[in-house]
Amino acid sequence: MKLAKLFGTALVALSLSAPVLAQQAGGQPDQVDQLAQMVGLSEDQQKEIRGILEKMQGEIGSLREEARALQEQMQAEIKADYNEAAIREQGESLGDVTGEIATLSALMQAKVDRVFTQEQRDELDKKMQEMRQQMQQRQMMQQGQ
Repeated sequence: MKLAKLFGTALVALSLSAPVLAQQAGGQPDQVDQLAQMVGLSEDQQKEIRGILEKMQGEIGSLREEARALQEQMQAEIKADYNEAAIREQGESLGDVTGEIATLSALMQAKVDRVFTQEQRDELDKKMQEMRQQMQQRQMMQQGQ
């Protein structure tokens, strides 16, 4: 599996298992802390990754708000006397915004990946394979019930 996809999967897995921001303020580990425990990040690496995430997630968050507004505008056009041109224009704009979100997400993953050493990449790969196997086992057990 390509490392970018693997790291993306790791971020998704960590974000799904990470506590919400309010809980993080209560001393719960965040994504970077969890990643540090998984692959042994140094303090400098953690600081650099936090900076990347803060900057990129801010940009992505703004674009998500824009996408949400465009979706609401499209929803408002769903009526008996709809305006096809407006729906198409908003759909095209929404496609542009979601494309930019995907691009920034990939760039964020690539920038974070650059911070890792090869040994850390190898360890992350190993941990992610273990997590995939555990998820597959859980799915098989749930299907068997």
